[in-house]
Amino acid sequence: MSASTAPQVPPQNERPDDTAPAAKHQRRGADTRALTQVLFGRLKGLEAGTAEHSRVRAALIEANLPLVRYAAARFRSRNEPMEDVVQVGTIGLINAIDRFDPDRGVQFPTFAMPTVVGEIKRYFRDNVRTVHVPRRLHELWVQVNGATEDLTTAHGRSPTTAEIAERLKIGEDEVLACIEAGRSYHATSLEAAQEGDGMPGLLDRLGYEDPALAGVEHRDLVRHLLVQLPEREQRILMLRYYSNLTQSQISQELGVSQMHVSRLLARSFARLRSANRIEA
Repeated sequence: MSASTAPQVPPQNERPDDTAPAAKHQRRGADTRALTQVLFGRLKGLEAGTAEHSRVRAALIEANLPLVRYAAARFRSRNEPMEDVVQVGTIGLINAIDRFDPDRGVQFPTFAMPTVVGEIKRYFRDNVRTVHVPRRLHELWVQVNGATEDLTTAHGRSPTTAEIAERLKIGEDEVLACIEAGRSYHATSLEAAQEGDGMPGLLDRLGYEDPALAGVEHRDLVRHLLVQLPEREQRILMLRYYSNLTQSQISQELGVSQMHVSRLLARSFARLRSANRIEA
């Protein structure tokens, strides 16, 4: 292999340029800022509403869309279509462009970012459903909502489900599904009162109070105290109050007199009361 065709090996102290992508990104950002500054300078000397003003304004929006995408990426975990979030953020960008004064010495991205993020947050607060629904149902809900408003204006009353379905050429069950989906924009508090004064909230109407709940603590206390008694007295109490045997039946079961059973019960009660006072 000749010297002219031998592969060129870089010196050991030279490495490939790993910072090229970062440098390219920085150059792109610097170019965008420079272009934005030039466009704002031109926009300032144009009269609003003219064709040239609209053209320069549109160029400013286009040049700064990466700023909107960067802000929208912060909300990627919200499970909303990213194109919708970018569209909302673009509204914030347009508002920032219309309010920006380049003579204040503030960089436009610094000025615009709070407006863009604020617009996106407002969108999530006011419009995003607390329960996610299929996109097709969401789009159909918009049509149902519009048809409802049109029919209400035309008839002077709220339209029926059949009228809405006929207007949109869909089934009544689809209209009902859309209306139900529309309610998922906001979650209703369990403590919210029902329509009409004095009506109980949903929380007051859910479930019921278990009458045996109050006895749980007492049963646990009795179980704790019973294990402190002698085994024979424990058995007598179990036969008397869990097996519902009479003192006579217990005496036959244990082979002792009924009088003895009575004395053991009385002694057990005295010990339980004394232990309860100590526990308290």
